[in-house]
Amino acid sequence: MVPLADSTIYEMEQRGEFPRRFNLSPRCVVWDLAEVEAWLESRRTKPIVAAKGPDVRQRKTHPVKATDRPPATA
Repeated sequence: MVPLADSTIYEMEQRGEFPRRFNLSPRCVVWDLAEVEAWLESRRTKPIVAAKGPDVRQRKTHPVKATDRPPATA
């Protein structure tokens, strides 16, 4: 129903961003369907802001050089 990895769901649960799971048996965990559907509906109503990309100029290996100077002429 939710196409996220188990580890992603676990991390979101820890941050309070996803409904908490509960044990159905010692080896089986489940989520309340109504809570998950409410979470899905809340995700549909608010836009998701894309993550900002890394600053590739700060890489230690293969940094991208600044383009503030004009290209050299041959």
